[in-house]
Amino acid sequence: MNALNVLGTALQACSFDPLTGFYRDGCCNTDAEDHGTHVVCTKVTTEFLAFSRQRGNDLVTPRPEYRFRGLEAGDRWCLCVTRWVEALQAGVAPPVYLEATHAKALEHVSLGDLQRHALQKIVP
Repeated sequence: MNALNVLGTALQACSFDPLTGFYRDGCCNTDAEDHGTHVVCTKVTTEFLAFSRQRGNDLVTPRPEYRFRGLEAGDRWCLCVTRWVEALQAGVAPPVYLEATHAKALEHVSLGDLQRHALQKIVP
């Protein structure tokens, strides 16, 4: 079965440059091995990157040993849903690509919250 996004349609790719996803397959795919639940496809912002760093997850510093160049504002990235919720509560949640956000995110956050932060507004 193919993965679904929060809209109930086929999960779209999030980013191939930088290569994202728990499985580094460009998609916010998940399963039981993904303890962080990296399912929210976002366009990271300067404010979010600073927030994440303050919370102990430095996404900016390059880590060549992991083939990670570091993120810059504007990059698309699969975030852990709990970190996105923390950022939402702190007022720094980055915008979301609904079509590339895995349906599993709905176990932690409402579709309404995601839609309010969507880059592309979906017309019913």
